[in-house]
Amino acid sequence: QVQLVESGGGLVQAGGSLRLSCTASGHTLSSYLMGWFRQVPGKDREFVARISWSGGATYYEASVKGRFTISRDNAENTVYLQMNGLKLEDTAVYYCAIGVRLPYYRVGDYDYWGQGTQVTVSS
Repeated sequence: QVQLVESGGGLVQAGGSLRLSCTASGHTLSSYLMGWFRQVPGKDREFVARISWSGGATYYEASVKGRFTISRDNAENTVYLQMNGLKLEDTAVYYCAIGVRLPYYRVGDYDYWGQGTQVTVSS
């Protein structure tokens, strides 16, 4: 059974940076497309970024493009989300998950979710 654990969240001032990690146990991630999502209480979980199994292809939601970078280290079984230039509206719980079906931008396209890590951006 795959288990994903996110870490690296915290409280940061607007304009600051955080790097989130998503580490897997129970199965190697190297064959899978991986994604990051985020959710604010009372709102739907939304797509943030995804990365191909090799790391050669990435895709970002428009509001984070140019500020966030998704990467992976398959040897460490870990996927990262580097978040720079954080804004108040980036405050959310961030989740990683394994992509299981096209088109890889809906919640239903992913499985094996982690428990999430809270990111809070203050003014």
